[in-house]
Amino acid sequence: MDVSSGTEHEDRFRRVYAADFAPLLAYALRRVAQPEDAADVVAETFLVAWRRRHDLPADGEARLWLYGVARRVLANHHRGGVRRQRLGERLRQRITAAVGADPGSEVPERLAVRAALARLGELDREVLLLTVWEGLEPREAAEVLRVSPAAVRTRLSRARARLRELVGDDLGPPGHVLDVLTAPAPKEGR
Repeated sequence: MDVSSGTEHEDRFRRVYAADFAPLLAYALRRVAQPEDAADVVAETFLVAWRRRHDLPADGEARLWLYGVARRVLANHHRGGVRRQRLGERLRQRITAAVGADPGSEVPERLAVRAALARLGELDREVLLLTVWEGLEPREAAEVLRVSPAAVRTRLSRARARLRELVGDDLGPPGHVLDVLTAPAPKEGR
């Protein structure tokens, strides 16, 4: 490859960039919802132009060629946006289904349980959450926490007792959440 031709291609690219950046940015701004998306479109357009700088048409034709590249970049951008919207909708539906599965999430007493959990030590709280809410056996929780199964069983017993002290045994009005306080400990499969 001739060094002078490489330098010539780079110089020509610089001239095209300087002359056509503003018109391409205006073109993209009129076709996207967010200004930062327009900047991304123009950046990707010039990235294609840089990679194909040896194929850039003569100076008078370069702008038209860049508009064609920008048009294809915009089409990809819009297709990606549609895919992101569909994915977002599917994720929202899954999250709604998962959150909707807990009927006690709107019960005021649940806040008392959460506040009591927050007052427990970190390891005790995590033992309760892993065994009761996540349904792990004590040996599985022990593996997650990197402690012995005996330590998990001891902490689980103490954490439940402490939680009962903090929340109380009063059933309260209908809808009181007792899942953490009264749920049986999972049996270990030995």
